[in-house]
Amino acid sequence: MIDAVTRVIRRKQRRSRWFGLDALHIDLWLVGALSIIMLGGLIVLYSAAGESTFMVEAQAVRFVMALVLMIAIAQIPPTVMVRWTPLIYVVVVALLVAVAALGYHAMGAQRWLIIPGVGRFQPSEFMKIVMPMTLATYLSKRSLPLSWLDLLVCLILLMVPVALIMDQPDLGTAMLVTFGGCFVILFAGISWRLIGICVLIVVAALPLLWFNMYDYQQQRVMTFLSPETDPLGAGWNIIQSKTAIGSGGIFGKGWTHGSQSHLQFLPESHTDFIVAVLAEEFGFVGVCLLLLGYLVVVFRGMMLASRAQDTFGRLAAGSLALIFFIYVVVNIGMVSGLMPVVGVPLPLISYGGTASVTLLAGFGILMSIGTQRRLVSR
Repeated sequence: MIDAVTRVIRRKQRRSRWFGLDALHIDLWLVGALSIIMLGGLIVLYSAAGESTFMVEAQAVRFVMALVLMIAIAQIPPTVMVRWTPLIYVVVVALLVAVAALGYHAMGAQRWLIIPGVGRFQPSEFMKIVMPMTLATYLSKRSLPLSWLDLLVCLILLMVPVALIMDQPDLGTAMLVTFGGCFVILFAGISWRLIGICVLIVVAALPLLWFNMYDYQQQRVMTFLSPETDPLGAGWNIIQSKTAIGSGGIFGKGWTHGSQSHLQFLPESHTDFIVAVLAEEFGFVGVCLLLLGYLVVVFRGMMLASRAQDTFGRLAAGSLALIFFIYVVVNIGMVSGLMPVVGVPLPLISYGGTASVTLLAGFGILMSIGTQRRLVSR
């Protein structure tokens, strides 16, 4: 009797595996949490955009396209990713070189390439997911923990695109790419001695970095330290952002009733500073609910990373999950005045398509890595 029941259960599991979500390499918890965040983002965007439906409709279309791309990428086996990652890295670096030589210039930066009939795109966004995959591919063929030589190779692979992105200039993207590479190195295993030496090198290089920063980047750092010294100029954004966050209180002023954004005191309310709109209209409770959704995504991403079958999967998936976490920390930190403004959007909330597509593509890779073990082990 028990054997018969066991056979029925196994038959149902096999049927579920091939005709259910496992067959599509979809993690329901991750997709559900991302979808809820995107829906909330559209609600906040409607108010931040002055109750205009144009941006909301455009953003919704981008979200649908990004979700389709995420599911499509989840079908690619990790072995195929390992095989093609080095070529993709070379192509993206070549695109960054093309940006430096032929890129479209706008708003004081040269970050885009123009595709006739399609529009402009930002190659540096792709490096956010290509970099951790590249280092994970390289280290998957090496013995761990890292040797001096492996660490040097990883740093060269990391600094070449970072230098090209810094030259655009795009400090926010360069920082995210750097974090993505450093997460892979840390997950691979590195001695405390090497960590200490790297920290000393970074600290010693800070003066050199400061004198090689653009004037507006130095101004952002000085504004972060003391925004009140120029309240009507460089400090305006941060002061208005903190005012909006503080005025929301516990439960907020209500949807579409935020004064800072609707009276146009808050610049970039639909992009980088959209969390200030959320805080003003939905209060502390609304921000906590958003952070809870982000925590679910990061936690689920790390769980999928833990299921990886090989070194490449563990390193790439863990880094991709933490890049999402860094997005959140940097954006909320800069909007609340805890970090300098570096132009990092709030994931799946800020208006814009490239960052959302990149993030969901990364989660597609995560689901591919995390679901392979379940299909093989059953």
